[in-house]
Amino acid sequence: LYMCGCSLSTSSQRKSQFYTDPTEAVKDIPSGATILVGGFGLCGIPENLINSLLKTGVKSLTAVSNNAGVDNFGLGLLLQTKQIKRMISSYVGENIEFERQYLSGELEVELTPQGTLAERIRAGGAGVPAFFTATGYGTLIQEGGSPIKYNKDGTIAIASEQREVREFNGRHYIMEKAITGDFALVKAWKADKAGNIVFRKTARNFNQPMCKAAKVTIVEVEEVVDVGTFSEEDIHIPSIYIHRIIKGDCYEKRIEVVLMTSSTLSKYYRKSSINELTVSLYTLQRRTVQKDLAEKPKPKKDSDILRERIIRRAALEFEDGMYANLGIGIPMLASNFIQPDITVHLQSENGILGLVKPSFESIYVDISRVYAGKETVTVLPGASYFSSDESFAMIRGGHINLTMLGAMQVSKTGDLANWMIPGKMVKGMGGAMDLVASAGTKVVVTMEHSAKGGKFKILDTCNLPLTGKQCVDRIITEKAVFDVDKTKGLTLIEVWEGLTPEDIKACTGAHFEVSPNLRPMQQV
Repeated sequence: LYMCGCSLSTSSQRKSQFYTDPTEAVKDIPSGATILVGGFGLCGIPENLINSLLKTGVKSLTAVSNNAGVDNFGLGLLLQTKQIKRMISSYVGENIEFERQYLSGELEVELTPQGTLAERIRAGGAGVPAFFTATGYGTLIQEGGSPIKYNKDGTIAIASEQREVREFNGRHYIMEKAITGDFALVKAWKADKAGNIVFRKTARNFNQPMCKAAKVTIVEVEEVVDVGTFSEEDIHIPSIYIHRIIKGDCYEKRIEVVLMTSSTLSKYYRKSSINELTVSLYTLQRRTVQKDLAEKPKPKKDSDILRERIIRRAALEFEDGMYANLGIGIPMLASNFIQPDITVHLQSENGILGLVKPSFESIYVDISRVYAGKETVTVLPGASYFSSDESFAMIRGGHINLTMLGAMQVSKTGDLANWMIPGKMVKGMGGAMDLVASAGTKVVVTMEHSAKGGKFKILDTCNLPLTGKQCVDRIITEKAVFDVDKTKGLTLIEVWEGLTPEDIKACTGAHFEVSPNLRPMQQV
């Protein structure tokens, strides 16, 4: 039965109700409500429901969402109209307006590690009021004092609270409280007329746990099908969690930013005079995003050569059969140099196991299949998709063998800083804090040896907010490779040809030992 404009008792509702107008489905969301908004980047966001909140004009919302959209799409639209008072998110790097509002004191922001955010939501839906996690121990998350709101003069108006710490089996854990919402706004692929829903590929992300953690869950879908269309074992979320369903009429399905060259664009837009530019993709699900092979490669800059040196050394960290999570940039590029005689299972925290980043050839994309860098990817036979809370269960549970990521600073005992410069740059920690806190996972940092102006990045003590404490096992730069011992410190094990340990000491801000087996820096 399809209904329009119906009222709902949240305490007794047991049957999903269908709406024809998304604005009717959200019109009773009051100012000051807490809303859980699904999606990862722009993949799987409830476009129609967000646009409907623009029409209702509701104010002072607390929005729980992994990202904050972009400046002109998704939750970014509600930020522009100042309808959001507080964001609870893990990564907001692509939204310039978000960062401006936060640093100027116009917006409250509770930055939360991505896996902790997913688990807080999962716990809320399961009736678990709090839990302990190693993620964030020894950082501002545990210590408190992280700025939630700034004053206009840049001082801190509201700071995060200190977390309770307990020790279990010799490790320190911090307590995190569950998250529940008044309403959840969720994007799914299909619903049947009984109210059961299924998601498409990586669009599960935060949508799946959010279905269970709100008093009222509102789902927009692309298609409504008859009961019996889904096999019972293929249903992702049963109807008991779903209160309202709306079939969306229009989906832009944007990809955040994609670089195309003139020859590629001319194929699809019939314009031959367009230079390389940034574009957003809209309705079509299949469009080429890689630079055309016919393009004449540009000469490599010195910086490109140094970057490739790091990439080729990083690729030697892969071992046959391992499960690995790779950060954006150099780590993911290293996957292009995995040796053909080994198999590496790449995992992305937004819900893929078995991904492979597209190579430099013209391919087509599926916008429901993105990795943590928000770019579309392909997958290998045997790959799988899952929700964000399941993904971080793999990570926290120590099932990932290798984590490779970038850094702003690393200390001699393996402390890592890579997510924040107070008062200047706030991107969020994303899943990094969870990844480096995983017991039994090897953590490899890939980065340039020095910052601009020759400033040290390898230090006795990090002076930027930490991502993790004593978590790094190996550092790879364009000049050297260090092993890190949590108590003894750094050992230089490889050095680039033509450089000496004395050269490395001159550009390193921490003492290190030199391995008796020091060798030239290896390359794939």
